[in-house]
Amino acid sequence: MSAEQVLQYIFAGITVGSIYAFVAIGYNIIYSTTGIINFAQGEFVMLGGMISYSLSGVMPLFPAIVLAVIITSLVGGLIENVFIRRMRKTSVMGMIVITVGISILLREAALYIWDEQIRALPFFTGSEISSVSIFGARISPQVIWVLAVTSVIVVALFFFLKFTLSGQAMRACSENPSAARLCGIRTDRMVNMSFMISAGIGALGGCVVSPLTQTHYAMGSDLAIKGFTVAILGGLGNPIAAVAAGILLGLIESFSISILPMAFKDVISIAILLIILVAKPSGLFGSSQASALKDY
Repeated sequence: MSAEQVLQYIFAGITVGSIYAFVAIGYNIIYSTTGIINFAQGEFVMLGGMISYSLSGVMPLFPAIVLAVIITSLVGGLIENVFIRRMRKTSVMGMIVITVGISILLREAALYIWDEQIRALPFFTGSEISSVSIFGARISPQVIWVLAVTSVIVVALFFFLKFTLSGQAMRACSENPSAARLCGIRTDRMVNMSFMISAGIGALGGCVVSPLTQTHYAMGSDLAIKGFTVAILGGLGNPIAAVAAGILLGLIESFSISILPMAFKDVISIAILLIILVAKPSGLFGSSQASALKDY
């Protein structure tokens, strides 16, 4: 394998890993605040791509993306308000079943609204045949968009959680909801905000990757599994580690197809999930305390 081929696989792996990270970050934000594993997270990515595609027919691309992110965020907040908040006393297993049901509901609604047709946003820069040469490897300009948006989200999330009052309140809810409540933090509002932020990040990811992966009403299920794998791999409750874990899984999948048929790509990610769950349930960068399932 030449150096150019290795670099090509690395860029492909980082791109795929960034897509997984979009989903895993959403898992971690909601888990950090509520302890809920939201298996509908992949549907937010689908909604972002679908809504922005529809809006791009009546307005310029970037305003369509912004509006799609806002609409999907509102959908996330509505889901928390209508379903999650009213099931507060449900067990962890019950909450998982509820989020799976929400995922199915969103998928069927998307099928009704947009049918089975595959759609894709136009490339933000250039076209599907445009490419940029980096050290001999050829990559699409859209890949650079994916990497740039992922980096911006990670940095913005870090500063939001560490330096803003809302971010610190969300972290307080994560550490001890009862104590946070006694300190005057409105935990309901923080939980609702976590759903809105995770839905918005998922939607933005769906918009950015749409030109590369295309958008389909059923794409959320596969992304949910991969995102969950990445969240477990990095350590539940750690959104920043999800990016590193996503890139790691993307690189493993990318290099695996150089020696195995592409059909084995999903098997590899599932095998990694099982190995991590057995060998180190807290993930590569997580703590056992943070990853312990807790009642909402």
